[in-house]
Amino acid sequence: MDLKQQILEIKENFARAIENIKDSDDLEQVKIEYLGRKSRFNQILKGLKDLGVEEKKEIGRLANLAKQDFQARLDELKSSITASGRTDSKFDYTLPGKRSRLGRTHPIVTTMREISDIFFGMGFGTEIGPEIETDYYNFQALNMPRDHPARDMQDTFYISGDLVLRTHTTPVQVRTLERSKPPARFIAPGRCYRNEAISVRSHAAFHQIDGFFVDRDVSFADLKGVLVAFARSFFGSDVKLKFRPSFFPFTEPSAEVDISCFLCNGKGCALCKRSGWLEILGCGMIDPVVFDYVGYDPEAFTGYAFGIGIERICLLKYGIDDIRLFFENDVRFLEQF
Repeated sequence: MDLKQQILEIKENFARAIENIKDSDDLEQVKIEYLGRKSRFNQILKGLKDLGVEEKKEIGRLANLAKQDFQARLDELKSSITASGRTDSKFDYTLPGKRSRLGRTHPIVTTMREISDIFFGMGFGTEIGPEIETDYYNFQALNMPRDHPARDMQDTFYISGDLVLRTHTTPVQVRTLERSKPPARFIAPGRCYRNEAISVRSHAAFHQIDGFFVDRDVSFADLKGVLVAFARSFFGSDVKLKFRPSFFPFTEPSAEVDISCFLCNGKGCALCKRSGWLEILGCGMIDPVVFDYVGYDPEAFTGYAFGIGIERICLLKYGIDDIRLFFENDVRFLEQF
């Protein structure tokens, strides 16, 4: 077959090929086949060197005209495909869209925000402290010297001889009072760590909100009023509170606070262990020893402190029976909130 016949055959094949073009992928394949470096046109042009001068001019002219025609028709098809939106054969634009799964706020974060908002409304500011804490702020300045038995209650993760993962957010109290002058009223939300076995009711990582107020003539009655207002705002106006004597090395006197079980209305159920009461927080008047560490005159100033375990409150509020669910990141669990 001479070169003229080959060019005519290529033109016929090209005409059939462009009839089957449906999208940009098909168009690109035809362009490569008929105008690419390895196309039959390029093979024909390479054979021109063996032809005579006149025949070389004629075959070259026919080949160039055919290539120009091919390019023009492909450009026209490309414009048509782009205008119709058929640019990607792997995506059918007529199909219905897929519904995206929206993220949810973690129940721990939601609970912490709700509690913080209540105390904001009562005039408390917010302070944040480091999660890697020194022995001085985590223990010593809170009336727990190295030989104090209360250290055994903390089950501490030690990073080095003097650095620990904080076991509570109470060290924020000392750091803030060191650089502040009374009156000082703030909450300290954050994550804490204790070297405890992970079980249904305990975890090595947990969250707290500590609150403090220091000024002249602050009394336990002031503390009680704030905590009653908090409990009624968070759990409902009908909730009842009970203050039980307790011990914390950095407060004296100290108490633990229970609320009437909102599941059984104080009659006794599995949630409250048949007692009718649920423990929600610890509190007390700041020990004068702590004031000595921060440079406050304990004869001139008094103050109170309280600590709320967020996981405990969250378990109670949502009726969850396993604290480990908060940390497993199971989407089925988180989608319920």
